[in-house]
Amino acid sequence: MPPEVVSILVLVAAFVIATTLSVNMGVLCFAAAFLVATVFGGLSEDDIFDGFPGDLFVVLVGVTFLFAIARANGTTDWVVQRAVRLVGGRIALIPWVMFGIGALLTAIGAVSPAAVAIVAPIALNLAAQYRINPLLMGAMVVHGTQAGGFSPISIYGSIVNEVVANSGLPGSPLVLFLGSFAANAVIAGIVFVVFGGLRLRRGAEARRLIATGSGGGAEVSDGEPGEELRLNRDRVLTLTGLVVLVVTTLGFGLDVGLMAMCIAVVLSVLSPKTGKAAPSEVAWPTVLLICGVLTYVGVLEKMGTIDYVGHSVAGIGVPLLAALLLCYIGAIVSAFASSVGIMGALIPLAVPFLQTGSVGPIGMITAFAVAATVVDVSPFSTNGAIVLANAKDVDKDAFFRKLLIYGGIIVAATPLALWILLVLPGFG
Repeated sequence: MPPEVVSILVLVAAFVIATTLSVNMGVLCFAAAFLVATVFGGLSEDDIFDGFPGDLFVVLVGVTFLFAIARANGTTDWVVQRAVRLVGGRIALIPWVMFGIGALLTAIGAVSPAAVAIVAPIALNLAAQYRINPLLMGAMVVHGTQAGGFSPISIYGSIVNEVVANSGLPGSPLVLFLGSFAANAVIAGIVFVVFGGLRLRRGAEARRLIATGSGGGAEVSDGEPGEELRLNRDRVLTLTGLVVLVVTTLGFGLDVGLMAMCIAVVLSVLSPKTGKAAPSEVAWPTVLLICGVLTYVGVLEKMGTIDYVGHSVAGIGVPLLAALLLCYIGAIVSAFASSVGIMGALIPLAVPFLQTGSVGPIGMITAFAVAATVVDVSPFSTNGAIVLANAKDVDKDAFFRKLLIYGGIIVAATPLALWILLVLPGFG
């Protein structure tokens, strides 16, 4: 049996064991990475460690550490009160505001995980305080950032347009951007209806009382439930730190995880009391889970498993079927790995049959790019992991399973829908 096939079967086995025996899948994947890499892949231990997602580890720890401080000193509760007032107490609008902010940030050039790291903690605090389904809120944030993710000046858009140009294929940056925005907006609309968004509208009048401080609210360090929160020294410092985080990561391209760590350290030094408990608030089981799985995915890449599958599909003599399978490969692999890396690796594989003219290249590239990014709500992707780590007042294991099921539905349904709408019309 080819080692590439063995590596896939081991991953499936790890998933089954983790699901049936409630063993942390990250631990299983660390062990599986060592076994598969050394026994079947001929890789060294250094090769295994090369796959460890150090950047994502820092993002997850840094962001949750920083916002643990913000929760402890009441800053997030202050932001929540102001956010609800901005929408006039209409709770049903809040998920769409989060969607719009995420789309705007990525459309003007922010990296999607950085935008999610900034928006998700606030959004999920709002969800916890106003009883909005956290899956609804998390999905709206992720799909919002993906909606704007293919603008001509965005990171994703620039990469795909460059790959297309270098491959000598015709492209349309506008179709790519609008196709991604429309797909994510439609999915967000469905999510809003299915996960209780319309019921929020019916409860808006009651919750408007909460927004004005005459209803319930979260306990904070120096306030009472429902109390009008005011700015104090710690909250001003925290808000200043959050502004610095936004400016440095979006304006100067600095790493969001490292900046969050630095700001958290400064706040901890200035206010040791609130910073003392923050490390225990980091979602360590989630960090272990995500880092273990992605380390194993790194082994798959080193072994050539992803290229093996991609070349096998690209060699199929039926262009339409190859196009559909490539969309599914992009979606499945991207749910566990870098969306940018997948697009950069697999789009060139589609060049030979796209150049035959059997399949319209603009529609195919748009379908593939959207399929490879819309799945980033998966708990194994960077965006989904950030949502999972920042969810409040939920059973993390149960929420992980919900995100996994939702991500599975997106992986199963979206590539086919995109293929029907964007690829089939250009066939022949």
